[in-house]
Amino acid sequence: MSKNNFLIVGAGLFGSIFAREATNRNHKCLVIDNRDHIGGNCYSEKIANIEVSKYGPHTFHTNNKEVWDYVNRFTTFRQYSQITMVCYNGELFTFPINLITLNKLWGVTTPEQAIKTLEEKRVKIDNPANLEEWALSKVGTEIYEKFIKGYTTKQWNTDPKNLPTSIIRRIPIRLTYDNLYFSDKFQGWPENGYTEMFDKMLDGIEVRLGVDYFKNKKELDDSADKVVFTGKIDQFYDYRFGRLEYRSLRHESKILDGDYQGCSTINYTNEDIPYTRVIEHKHFQPHKSNNKTVITFEYPDNYNDNKIPFYPINDNINNDLFVKYNELASQEKNVIFGGRLAQYKYYDMDQVVASALHKIKVLETEGLFNGSNRSTKPIKSTFIPNVPYFAVW
Repeated sequence: MSKNNFLIVGAGLFGSIFAREATNRNHKCLVIDNRDHIGGNCYSEKIANIEVSKYGPHTFHTNNKEVWDYVNRFTTFRQYSQITMVCYNGELFTFPINLITLNKLWGVTTPEQAIKTLEEKRVKIDNPANLEEWALSKVGTEIYEKFIKGYTTKQWNTDPKNLPTSIIRRIPIRLTYDNLYFSDKFQGWPENGYTEMFDKMLDGIEVRLGVDYFKNKKELDDSADKVVFTGKIDQFYDYRFGRLEYRSLRHESKILDGDYQGCSTINYTNEDIPYTRVIEHKHFQPHKSNNKTVITFEYPDNYNDNKIPFYPINDNINNDLFVKYNELASQEKNVIFGGRLAQYKYYDMDQVVASALHKIKVLETEGLFNGSNRSTKPIKSTFIPNVPYFAVW
């Protein structure tokens, strides 16, 4: 049996796109994943004839037409615009915060009134030392208490006073009545779920599921000229400098009759409610609605090696640790690192797609994909473009 050009560790978005594009250029690829399914955290499955996202929902949204056109090669995206509500003490608010929200809070009706009232509500803190002080200085006590404090405490399992300002970065406030969650030009939900998209991406490519790369590393590495690694970068180096920290999630789903909450997502911001949101999957595809519904309660969770690392904790200590691992990665000649875990950043899906396509272009420029399909040239660049980090709160 001929040797593979690429061993791709991870059948998520970055790995699947890389495998597809390398295969299209006559390279032989083997894709492995330690889970029993493809698609990574985007994996979806049918329950009660409803497409359910096992690891939480993913609305695809982007302003990048190249990215939008690319994913539409593999599935039909139906127009869908996310609407999210916030529940605090049993009261519902539109989110992101907009003039509808501010009208309910303070009775304002115009952008001018909103700007004036926000300025009056802000707490004067010249040099915010933590997330709480930063938020109070931007939006004041009421918005902080109702929208940020409890949710952030649950999400990161610590008081916001203990978090750096970089965790939140921005508080989206719109001075219009626009209550759509995303403002990107292209937004949608795959007609038949994300798993179909990954099936088509990986069509004709050898995929092995339930394979632990680290238990078979030497044999798997020897099976290919080069490795594309999309897992945890600290694990790749056997935690040489210590472990990078993550937050995980736990999902509990129920099948019910009828319509549970009237929209796809409600965030619960009270600290005494253990889950951060309730997802009702049928609302992502309302044209397929039936008399059943599947709801999912999403709980923030401490991470360990038996759980899925959802969110990197990008504080200064972890970011400095990642720099050390990234320096090792930059010296690799036959390994490409890509995706959220390998780069220790929380990326939206469109950013992962863009980074994978960018890596393909870089390798073409370096001559790796030119001429013979045997990829013997060393890799000169293992870096993906620096995509902005969007914190989750």
